[in-house]
Amino acid sequence: MPVSLSILDRKLLRDLWRIKGQAIAIVFVIAAGIALLVMSRGMVISLDETMRAYYEQNRFADVFVPVKRAPNHLLDNIRALDGVSDVEGRINGGGLVDLPNVEAPISARLVSLKPDAAGMINGAHLAEGRMITAAQADEILLLKPFADAHGLKPGDAIAVTMNGVKHKFAIAGLALSPEFIYAIPPGEFVIDAGRYAIMWVGEEVMEAAYDLDGAFNEAVLILSRGASEKRLLDTLDNLLAPYGATGAYARADQISNKYLVEELKQLDTMGRLMTPIFLGVSIFLLNIVITRLVQTEREQIGLLKAFGYADRDVGAHYFKFALMIGVGGAIVGWGGGVYLGRLISGIYQNYFHFPFLLFSPEFRMLGVSFAISIAAATLGAFVAVRAAIKLLPAVAMRPPAPPKFDHGGVFGQTIESLLDQPSRMILRRIARQPARAALTVFGIGAAMGLSVMMQFNVSATDYMLDVSFNVVDRSDVLVTFTEPLSEKALLELSSIDGVSFAEPFRSAPVLFSNKRIEHLGGINGLAANPVLNRAVDDKLRTVQIRGGGVVLSQQLADILKISVGELLAIEVRQGRRPQLELPVTGIVESLIGTPAYMTMEALNRQLKEPNRISGAYLKVDPLRRSEVYNELKSIPSIAGVSLRREAYSSFKEMIDEGPGTFRTIMTFFSIIIAAGVVYNSARIAYIERERDLASLRVLGFTKID
Repeated sequence: MPVSLSILDRKLLRDLWRIKGQAIAIVFVIAAGIALLVMSRGMVISLDETMRAYYEQNRFADVFVPVKRAPNHLLDNIRALDGVSDVEGRINGGGLVDLPNVEAPISARLVSLKPDAAGMINGAHLAEGRMITAAQADEILLLKPFADAHGLKPGDAIAVTMNGVKHKFAIAGLALSPEFIYAIPPGEFVIDAGRYAIMWVGEEVMEAAYDLDGAFNEAVLILSRGASEKRLLDTLDNLLAPYGATGAYARADQISNKYLVEELKQLDTMGRLMTPIFLGVSIFLLNIVITRLVQTEREQIGLLKAFGYADRDVGAHYFKFALMIGVGGAIVGWGGGVYLGRLISGIYQNYFHFPFLLFSPEFRMLGVSFAISIAAATLGAFVAVRAAIKLLPAVAMRPPAPPKFDHGGVFGQTIESLLDQPSRMILRRIARQPARAALTVFGIGAAMGLSVMMQFNVSATDYMLDVSFNVVDRSDVLVTFTEPLSEKALLELSSIDGVSFAEPFRSAPVLFSNKRIEHLGGINGLAANPVLNRAVDDKLRTVQIRGGGVVLSQQLADILKISVGELLAIEVRQGRRPQLELPVTGIVESLIGTPAYMTMEALNRQLKEPNRISGAYLKVDPLRRSEVYNELKSIPSIAGVSLRREAYSSFKEMIDEGPGTFRTIMTFFSIIIAAGVVYNSARIAYIERERDLASLRVLGFTKID
């Protein structure tokens, strides 16, 4: 049975078809805002739910307590603490992987694993192969992204140098872990799956390799519901201080979790900030379109009212016009948001190492999308609909009174005398409708601003990379040690054939305190006259570090609310763990992060560990790289080797894949805004000046004019 439409509904469909170009432009502007909202909210929820389920399934620890060496019987004391639900001790160690097809040494982190154990804290999620068994001491689990980067499979062999001794292992299986969703190699600030190997090794092998028989160097805890995290961290620090504790920290400060949580915040912020821009532009476009429609249909409105249609019927007719555009925008935006969400989830699957990550749009957002679109349509149509309702039949059926304009006085006449006729028409239109002109400029400005912001992001990223790898850090290789060593280690590195220059550094993990404000960070101890790695300010000037005080970045000073000349309490989380109180001797604008600087000599003096270094920056002869890498593989005290050229490439690749995709999406959406605003404004201007333009043709002007 055919559907019978009312007279007003048939008129509505005809009107929509008549201005279909303008309607489609507005639909796409609304859809862009809705798509961003659906994508960002859906991605936040998908990541959050995946993270929570993954954490719970694999019992991700609430608290981490690294120590130098603690006997296993202390675990019973920790378990008895109020608020502790479960605790496990394990052994963490650094190492170097030697692959036959890779000349450079690869940093590795090795974690002890009880064979055949189930329900462990920070359990490994088996992706391929099988778990290690007690019967095979030479078996390991290997982090799957690293294995995929090098084409390794279960059953393959891999050589690892552990504490100076080379071991050969068979890969029993490939695994993932909530602890290494975002795995950063030592000395790096970006992931590189092929440059950082995570391995789970049998407990007995780890005890023998790192001389920790009957002991552990890290405790991981699950807390009871409602436990006081801050109080428990203080208790654990006091309990394990005699065993070289470097400071207990909560899951919120665990680096993998921290990166993931920050990414969730950025996604949520993007959706909340960008959506209102698109919807604001769509409200403006709907307003000018429906206002113009009401103006051109004055006589029709008068006839409708004369034939008995009530004000509410006429008002509902024009509201439905706006609502159909709004609903169309919501439907297109919902579909676009789901598509973008699935596209982005594939990128995040490579970026964060989850066993799975499926984009699951929040269906509640479907209702929210419709509500937002309808609200935008209602706001855009409100003024025009109110004008249509107020029109009396007799008034509406008369042509509108021509607007009265003055000549702009002497100034206006002078300006007009300098312009040709088309230019004067443009100028008069702007002067006679300044609000519409201003809103049009705002809409185009918003689109161009979004596009410029994306290009600025590209330029800022390139600048940051250039400064980081060519101005601040000019080394070829960064070597970090398992623990601070004497400066003799620097002589050993300098004596390697192919190393032209070696520059030491000293670093120490610390807890900064200013009154009640605390911040976990580190102090970078720089050489007296650094060449390969310098501290620079935002003007790229070398930061002068003198005396025994500490120089803070402006960002860190803002966090701690401290000024130059004030004393800063510092609790060192390494070695003897001294409690320091040092003056802030300078505050500088830093390009990246929240660093704190001292001279290496002053830092060692405060730590009461003279002539100690944490690692070195190396300048390497390009023709002798292979020999240098082979030598580094044989040094037992090396915890990690970072190749600056590969680090640059990895960071660039990550930026192009992740943020680069977002930039492309936002640039495309900025084009939609600009096209929508320009097309609607031009179309309405043409309709309003159609008679004037025809008159100009009669007077002899051509289409080109």
